[in-house]
Amino acid sequence: MKKTFELIAPCHFGMEAVLKREITDLGYDIASVEDGRVTFIGDDEAICRSNVFLRTAERVLLKVGSFSAETFEELFQGTRAICWEEYIPQDGKFWVAKASSIKSKLFSPSDIQSIMKKAMVERLKGAYGVEWFPESGSSYPLRVFLHKDQVTVGIDTTGDSLHKRGYRTLTSKAPITETLAAALILLTPWNKDRILVDPFCGSGTFLIEAAMMAANMAPGMNRSFLAEEWKNLIPRKCWYETMDEASDLMDTNVKVDIQGYDIDGEIVKAARANAESAGVDHMIHFQQRPLTALSHPKKYGFIITNPPYGERIEEKKNLPELYRQIGERYKALDAWSLYMITAYEEAEKYMGRKADKNRKIYNGMMKTYFYQFMGPKPPRRKAGDSVEE
Repeated sequence: MKKTFELIAPCHFGMEAVLKREITDLGYDIASVEDGRVTFIGDDEAICRSNVFLRTAERVLLKVGSFSAETFEELFQGTRAICWEEYIPQDGKFWVAKASSIKSKLFSPSDIQSIMKKAMVERLKGAYGVEWFPESGSSYPLRVFLHKDQVTVGIDTTGDSLHKRGYRTLTSKAPITETLAAALILLTPWNKDRILVDPFCGSGTFLIEAAMMAANMAPGMNRSFLAEEWKNLIPRKCWYETMDEASDLMDTNVKVDIQGYDIDGEIVKAARANAESAGVDHMIHFQQRPLTALSHPKKYGFIITNPPYGERIEEKKNLPELYRQIGERYKALDAWSLYMITAYEEAEKYMGRKADKNRKIYNGMMKTYFYQFMGPKPPRRKAGDSVEE
């Protein structure tokens, strides 16, 4: 019988419901949903599949224990009580890569890290009957969360964050991460049958993520993961089967209308190169074009975009005119929807209309708003009708 684990998937704050839906769609049961993370139940295959298929998770952690600790002695004893020998082989390399503490009596990350490492060494010394560990084998880095004196301990299965899909080698000034871009698209009703335009395409992230969704392309197909080396926990066969599943599901011949514009020709070149690296360049039409030239003859399209919001003081003076133009060009489109993430708090004022919905989202440490201007739904097509939208 396969061993089951608790797996923790951290995500952007506010995107927990999107990630929960993704995990459920993969076929796994949700154990809990907290701020910035979703915990679910799965086996060794789930570790492979969640790393390869989840679009909105930042990483996947294998939960190994939780306990309460108000003192460093309690932290030491709680860590030592975990059966580390079930996860870390004798030659394994292990350390606490990250510790975060919220509303807890223990708050120094460096002290938490060193005390937990000592406790792990003590436990493994007894388990393996040795005094010294070569740490020459595979890596088992820990991530630890303390919240209200409750310690949650997970081993990172991912390595580089899942937003590093492997396609984005060139970035624009204010790039949005791949995982956040995917989560924002999944918050909209856009699907592959609808037009999608990004008039501030930058690195092309929104468009590339949308094209990958349309082609049913797994976001982790073109990268490696830390847990691929964990032969003691996950058979190599699991990874091969997951990659085969991802290949079988993919359809890059799907017909879409996805367009990206930017006023800067070099940025457009970079976006095109990123799309080529992702294997979706044939699905996206990139063009150097100013915002003032934004138009489309068809109805019921979508704009999903991350416009400039004046990170530098000298750029701020241009924002009222820029957002006035966004409002003007959007108004000229027939029955379209506009979804826009920006840190500019006066966006609605200069666009000349209030958003139907507005969601506060932290992009890193920056407070941003996801403004949602919803156009009408297209009429339902009868069987045999051609796609006009």
